[in-house]
Amino acid sequence: MSAIEPNPVQSAALMAAAADNNDPVVMINLLKFNENDGAATYQQYAEAVQPHLDAVDATVLYAGDASHVVAGDIDKAWWDAIVVVRYPSRAAFVTMVTSQDYQQKAHPYRAAALESTPAPQFTVRFGHLKTCSATRSPH
Repeated sequence: MSAIEPNPVQSAALMAAAADNNDPVVMINLLKFNENDGAATYQQYAEAVQPHLDAVDATVLYAGDASHVVAGDIDKAWWDAIVVVRYPSRAAFVTMVTSQDYQQKAHPYRAAALESTPAPQFTVRFGHLKTCSATRSPH
């Protein structure tokens, strides 16, 4: 099984969640590029996938490197970059990645670029956590 494709259990869980929940989701992609031109090939994927993201009203919230680890038992991140994407629903994500157009025009770049990419999806639920203000006094 590929380290960049869902296994059968993950696929079944995604399909069930997509059918059962219309809440927005955020997907965090930890990208480990292939040694030979993986980063350059992923840039081609980023350009090719944008119309597909637009078609399902998805938004890239962050795309960048992983230059620092601020907590945890590792000194250096094993991933090369992070991409965070908000989808209006899991169904929107499934619609995008299963479309023939995406499979032909965008996915081959992704497959060629990546060695691995765990990509958990999180349901967006506002109001469950209190946010702290940067201007709040630490006392």
